[in-house]
Amino acid sequence: MHARLEDRLQRGVERLTIFRAVRLVAVVAMSLAFVAAVLERWIDPAVGTFGDSLWWAIVTVTTVGYGDIVPQSSGGRLVGAMLMLAGVSAIPITTSLVVSVFVSRLQQQSRARDEEVRAELIARLERIERALAERTGDA
Repeated sequence: MHARLEDRLQRGVERLTIFRAVRLVAVVAMSLAFVAAVLERWIDPAVGTFGDSLWWAIVTVTTVGYGDIVPQSSGGRLVGAMLMLAGVSAIPITTSLVVSVFVSRLQQQSRARDEEVRAELIARLERIERALAERTGDA
């Protein structure tokens, strides 16, 4: 099971584009907000409608925090605290992982180009050495 998950993650990383990366970060943020909104609405009815709890969750996960909707119960505040911690950790971690993938790809491409240039230079030097050897009669 572990190997299959690792293979799926590897394939996902290989197909990662800027658009998919932005979408991944947005999905993480939206998922956190939606789950928190559901929990908040269930735990703290003082928040109001589901729309109000979703607004509160989005404002909280983005760390904007307008303060227009505030949880009243301890459970609601606990959900808020967990959402704040998730917002300031899960989203940057996801973003960092995506950036790491792109940097790694750039480094691999750069190494491949360097190898091509190195191989071309070695081939040129060998041709020059053969030409010099032929001119001087060392061949």
